[in-house]
Amino acid sequence: MNISEIRKSFPHIKQGKIYFNHAAIGPLSISVTNKLEEFIRQRSEGSIDVYDIFLEAQKSAKEKLGKILNVEPARISLAENVSSALSIVAQGLKWKAGDRIILNDMEFPSNVYPFLNLKKEGVEVDFVKSTDGKILFDDIEKFVTARTKLISISLVQFVSGFRADIEMIGELCKQKGIIFCIDGIQGIGAINTDIKKYNADFIAGGSQKWLMGLQGASFFYISKSLQDKITPKIVGWTSVAKPWELLNYDLTFREGADRFQNGTMNAIGVYAMNETLNLFESAGMENIEEHVLSNSEYFINELINIGVKPILAGAERKNLSGIVTFSHQKAELVFDELKQRNIVCAMREGKIRLSPHFYNTKEEIEFVVSELRQILNKL
Repeated sequence: MNISEIRKSFPHIKQGKIYFNHAAIGPLSISVTNKLEEFIRQRSEGSIDVYDIFLEAQKSAKEKLGKILNVEPARISLAENVSSALSIVAQGLKWKAGDRIILNDMEFPSNVYPFLNLKKEGVEVDFVKSTDGKILFDDIEKFVTARTKLISISLVQFVSGFRADIEMIGELCKQKGIIFCIDGIQGIGAINTDIKKYNADFIAGGSQKWLMGLQGASFFYISKSLQDKITPKIVGWTSVAKPWELLNYDLTFREGADRFQNGTMNAIGVYAMNETLNLFESAGMENIEEHVLSNSEYFINELINIGVKPILAGAERKNLSGIVTFSHQKAELVFDELKQRNIVCAMREGKIRLSPHFYNTKEEIEFVVSELRQILNKL
């Protein structure tokens, strides 16, 4: 993997911008913007009706996602966002009063509200308390009861960057007959994600963050066994087995996960996703993960050297991700100073969150740490 060549694909680098904010939204590469221009030309002066082009891009994107996630493309559906994907599970399952769901207190709301919305049906939600930004397996296991029907957790926690022991949680769910859901948006594209190893029934992701595509183009994997337990609550003309028999109103669902795609999709978003996935397929997710984790380890150590203690200082490599976060009593001032120096990061829950990708370099990290040292010495 030639990082120097890959870096030439991102115009923001030539502008002197250090972009460490992939956990919020990823930059578009030249190849993606070129494809988007091609798509717009087709819509404006070419065939205009680009449905066939969309179908080709959709098929190709699912095949690439299947390779990245180690699943069959037929088990992948497109969605507008992670919230709507998780809502398919929450609203489609049959619940009984007293059923329990295990979440935790560090989840992004997309992985909370769809399940809290079930309280009106008598479903109880148990929140595992985090320990120093970490969601520990033993703490999850303590909450499991005979009434636990589903566990949902982020592959990577959006504030701390902690990657839980997903395989252990998946094995626990398999043994107990519990549905296992994952919000994968902060992991897919940054770490090697093997759904078969996770024993996951469901995992949702989006293309706008680590995959560096457009907003409104998300996706999810659903196992056949979970699909069989779900009654789709929102259906449309493309949900059915014979969508082009327009006046034959036969509500026989498609066999695969695409039964959950109920109509017109975000075609331009899918087109961009299909193109950006080429980078991840060619670079290889194992290589990408190695660069991401190496950057995070280096970043954590460099911050410690200037007296800053990241949340995941001392964490094992298997629990790291692309997110490095630290607290500071004047976090807003630190954030503003970094922004003025053309260093892009984020503030989440009063903390500074830095999220470099695999193409970012140790030199960029060193520069950020040097600038941060100056800022902290000023405050």
